[in-house]
Amino acid sequence: MKIGLIAGGGDLPRHVMRGALAQSHEVFIIALEGFFQTEDFIQAGAAGIARFSYGEFGKVVKRLKQENCTHICLAGQVSRPNFMRLKPDFQTLKRLPAALKAAQNGDDGLLSYIVSIFEEEGFGIIPPQDLCRALLMPSGHLGSVRIEASMREDAQKACYIARQMGAHDIGQGAIICRGLVLAVEAQEGTDEMLRRVGRLPENIRGTPKARAGILAKMVKPDQESRVDLPTIGPKTAELASAAGLAGIVVESDGAFVIDKERVIEIANKEGLFIAGLPPQTR
Repeated sequence: MKIGLIAGGGDLPRHVMRGALAQSHEVFIIALEGFFQTEDFIQAGAAGIARFSYGEFGKVVKRLKQENCTHICLAGQVSRPNFMRLKPDFQTLKRLPAALKAAQNGDDGLLSYIVSIFEEEGFGIIPPQDLCRALLMPSGHLGSVRIEASMREDAQKACYIARQMGAHDIGQGAIICRGLVLAVEAQEGTDEMLRRVGRLPENIRGTPKARAGILAKMVKPDQESRVDLPTIGPKTAELASAAGLAGIVVESDGAFVIDKERVIEIANKEGLFIAGLPPQTR
């Protein structure tokens, strides 16, 4: 099959392309302006690449059909568009009222709508995890550091709060320290949430010398998991360490770990545990 890879920011699109090529699929890249940096992308083996903005849905579909793509895969980091500044083509303009309505239900509502209109155009949807399954978090621990028994209550509460936030389509993450909710993730994203925790008074959080607190990133209930699984990587581990956290928990087979070897190296060096928990019923 030939896959149209709609690529946002970060490293995930590169891993998706490599996985697709390893499975003998052809790949044509749609680079989203403002997110995907073609100069940082290894294009070897791709059938081609084209750049489009948020408001050019009609042009994207036309190009994908011209390239004989039968399936699409959405991968990489993107932020919610500014609908007031959007410069839509005709096809986008026709769908804009429905997109605005979907966006009122949160990011997952908007993503679900985007997936549905690609399906209406006749494309199959390939989840990134089907093309780069090796990036999924395994069950158990990464690295040599293990969660201590005294931290399990914080881990359970962090998972619970993250799922509650996800149920309202607010975000995927939460940070708990000694039973106290230090932060929940919203539109700022995980990195900024971790930086915010690092600026809190040390008497309510951990420190690099006396680690405490857990970051949990959970799949949202009823999430459109074909396009938006939680992701952690070296930056997540570095910021969690700088914030004095003791560890990170995610769902096994429910989160991507980018550059796993580097994540393990940071975790071992800093005394940070990273654990994959059994997935909840979704």
